[in-house]
Amino acid sequence: MIAIIAEKPSLARNIVAGIGEMKKKNGYFENDEYIVTWAFGHLFSLCDIEDYYGEEVKNKKWTLNNLPCFPGEFKFKLKNADNGKPDEGVIKQLNTIKYLLNRNDVDKIVNAGDSDREGEIIIRLCVDNALKAPKPFYRLWLPDQTPKTVKKALTEMKEESHYQNLANEGFSRTYIDWLYGVNLTRYATLKTGTLLRVGRVIVPIVKAIYDRDLEIESFKPETYYALVSKAKTDGEEIELVSKYKFSENEKRKAEICCERMNLLDAVVTDKKAKKEILNPGKLYSLTKLQNVLGKKHKMPMEKSLSIAQKLYENGYISYPRTNSEYLATNEKSKIKEIISNVKGLGYPIVFKDKKTIFDDSKIESHSALTPTYKIPQKGVLNEEEHLVYSTILRRFVAVFCEEDCLIEKSELTVSLGGKEDYTLKGSIIMTPGWTKFDGADKKDKMLPSIDVGDKINVNFHPEEKQTQPPKHYTIETLNNYLKNPFKDEKANSDESDEEDYKAIFKGLELGTEATRTGIIDNAKKSKYISLKKDVYRIENGGRYLIEQLVDMNISMDKYKTSQLGQALKKVYRGEMTINESVKMAQDEIAEVFKNDPNEGSGFFGDKIGECPLCGQDVLRGVYSYNCSQYSKGCKFKINFKILGTQMPKRQAEKLLATGFTEKMKFISKNGKEFESKLKLEVGGQVVFDFDRK
Repeated sequence: MIAIIAEKPSLARNIVAGIGEMKKKNGYFENDEYIVTWAFGHLFSLCDIEDYYGEEVKNKKWTLNNLPCFPGEFKFKLKNADNGKPDEGVIKQLNTIKYLLNRNDVDKIVNAGDSDREGEIIIRLCVDNALKAPKPFYRLWLPDQTPKTVKKALTEMKEESHYQNLANEGFSRTYIDWLYGVNLTRYATLKTGTLLRVGRVIVPIVKAIYDRDLEIESFKPETYYALVSKAKTDGEEIELVSKYKFSENEKRKAEICCERMNLLDAVVTDKKAKKEILNPGKLYSLTKLQNVLGKKHKMPMEKSLSIAQKLYENGYISYPRTNSEYLATNEKSKIKEIISNVKGLGYPIVFKDKKTIFDDSKIESHSALTPTYKIPQKGVLNEEEHLVYSTILRRFVAVFCEEDCLIEKSELTVSLGGKEDYTLKGSIIMTPGWTKFDGADKKDKMLPSIDVGDKINVNFHPEEKQTQPPKHYTIETLNNYLKNPFKDEKANSDESDEEDYKAIFKGLELGTEATRTGIIDNAKKSKYISLKKDVYRIENGGRYLIEQLVDMNISMDKYKTSQLGQALKKVYRGEMTINESVKMAQDEIAEVFKNDPNEGSGFFGDKIGECPLCGQDVLRGVYSYNCSQYSKGCKFKINFKILGTQMPKRQAEKLLATGFTEKMKFISKNGKEFESKLKLEVGGQVVFDFDRK
């Protein structure tokens, strides 16, 4: 008897559909050959810090006394319900799994977690906690959840040991994220008095949006003059833009230059025209699908992922959390079957065996998103589900479209008096081909019908323009940044993806296709960032998070996160052990706790000194050092930042004790650096005390 443990009930039902006739029992299905049961996603979670210190610290407030916490051995416990106790449904299902795995007639166990590192460890934890004596252990790997795929996968199962490195990566990721999240969240919260969620991936995501918004806010536009001609020739406007530019106070120079340019002949010196095939975009990875849905339909990432996951669980599309836009070479027969079914819908598609479609070197675990042979019946999908499904389907149709898109590309070179050349490019779609179904991304200008030797009219004039600030992150640009944070943003294109795939396989990306959406959603729920009409913006909570982390000398930028991402990939490739990767994280976290709190702003509630107004204690607050009677009327406080300079606890203590700080460096409002002491006046005001000769 073979016992299969699915990650969730919906997957169990799909496995049963692939197996065929099975009887439903209490918490599982069974026939003469198979037992199929399920988890509810994570039945186990890592223990809390308090679980490592015994009963005497349980249910007590967070404290610095048990930080940092680096367990010698990480322990798991049953997932808690909202009341903090193990969920009754979880206990019941685990007992069912224990009973089934230890039955005498069960001689083989199968891990049917989702086909990723998370699903791998979810089922392993169930088996480790349920099985009394070892039994042969296998893995069911499902690229989609259709009955045919399930039936085929059951005949191709590999021993679980084949996936050991994937499990190692999953455990490493779990341990490292726990170390960062638990230790630094508690440390930052105790220090500031505000709950700050500090995580390995959430912080660099928030920081990227913070940095971009700060750049936009501090941007000072500069006016300049461009030399532009928009004269008509034979009734068609031809725009020429000179490479020369003039500053705001050089308008007259720009006018004189234009007058001289308008005296010169503009002649077409070269004309090129050629017909070529315009290739469709590649099949979708999850990121590219979310980019399209976000840009065209303003659909948030968590919504598109949720819908894609549901379509997958219903057997309509392949595994959605994929980072590849290519198909595996061993899937060709499956793709031929899908093409046959999709063709039945009236689409003119044929099988194509191309390197731009099938490429094993561009696949880490899962192939690109495709429809399956199972076509949803009319009316089964709601409007949003239909949108996501049809987006995937149309791209599949475009890639395998029988008719190519043929375009004629034109390029004109115009010489202005032999002094400056202008290149005009355009194209015309001759045969629409796949663009009838998926649309062409590029829209080129139409060029006028002129030939070499023809003169064109010019009328150059200075056109006032302003330099533009960077743009806010959108779903597309943030996704592209997270996929490869070290790539030039302007270089994002489909023309060459070698750099992107090298970054993915090396572990440079921030988060993964499986985790990124949830982390961004958590950042939104924590009010660190917001998303409105496809545009991300930093919120006050996000500003506070990043600025407080700077004060605490906690570096959680893209470099640090990608270092740990690379370590996880090394674990996956067997080049690093779990313990070695965990040690990297522990060393980084230990550095935070070595900092002298007096060099920063101290910890929330620290006594700084005596209030000069009422004689009560001055305490470290959330945003400033405040009198303990502040809420009762005494308004004495010392801001943490003065002209952008941090007020260390040590200096605040000195100010209250002696009336003066030591010399500190400040930056004036016009950007000049200066040195000064701070002085505490009789009325409680803090002022600059400059040296006087």
